[in-house]
Amino acid sequence: MENQELVVVGAGVAGLAAGIYGARSMLKLVILEEKLAGGNTADAPVIENYPGFLSISGRELTQKMIGQCKSLGVKINELEKVVDIDLKDATKIVTTDKETYETQAVIIASGTHYQELGVPGEREFSGKGVSYCGVCDGPLFRNKRVLVVGGGNSAAITALYVAGLASDVKLAHRRKNLRAEQTLVAALESKKNVEILWNSEVREFTGAETVSKALLFNNKTGQETDLEIDGVFIQVGEKPKSQLARKAGVDTDDEGFVVVDMRQRTNILGVFAAGDITNHPVKQVGTAVGQGITAAIEAYGFIRQPYYYSRG
Repeated sequence: MENQELVVVGAGVAGLAAGIYGARSMLKLVILEEKLAGGNTADAPVIENYPGFLSISGRELTQKMIGQCKSLGVKINELEKVVDIDLKDATKIVTTDKETYETQAVIIASGTHYQELGVPGEREFSGKGVSYCGVCDGPLFRNKRVLVVGGGNSAAITALYVAGLASDVKLAHRRKNLRAEQTLVAALESKKNVEILWNSEVREFTGAETVSKALLFNNKTGQETDLEIDGVFIQVGEKPKSQLARKAGVDTDDEGFVVVDMRQRTNILGVFAAGDITNHPVKQVGTAVGQGITAAIEAYGFIRQPYYYSRG
């Protein structure tokens, strides 16, 4: 069993920010990540709203944060999945598929996973033309016909990215207006090979070995259309990876997001949460970083009990 002062679950931008500030506070800590460090941010083709960078890819930004963590001596254990969290006692137990950790405090920053549409053919063609990551799979559709599904920033950014690769891009959104930032909407409208399909819902994906058609339903006219495609990028939101936290007694809201106060504290003493897994209404890189910083500073106060720290 390995002893730590602080265990951070998740190496997305919130967890990495917590690692940086925890290390600067001289805490003995480890960051546990079931996949590769960087989280969903690493999949972003471009980020244009993070202060200090006019434009930077998600991969480059997260690599900078990972490098900063490592320069401070932070252990980032990749490909190590947390399988159980015991928060009943003052000493918390975090169990992974490789090790068991005793710790005084835990920061839950396990983030979210991509939400599925839940339509026929989606899972059947996942990895066979259906994708949830533009930067990962976009190059596979060079000079091909692509459908992007969604209406927020992620959908708009993905459509803009694949528009530079694909010959034809359709963006299907179930409403008449996009939720994306207006700068992104303007950029989409300026692309000659991008068409926005308003009031359009995907009903089914079909094909042989790979996806080749999407059945679209116009919820205003009632018309159904078979759209011929070579690939699909689904960008309809994300769901929190909070199952283990809930099982351990951490309060979540109706959608499964971890409930925190302004100091990132959960309902359990010594347990904090940060990033997209929380019930904070704004899911952005900047807010996730800020939450990670706050959680680390609060965890330091909880562990070391400096004279100014208050549990109230």
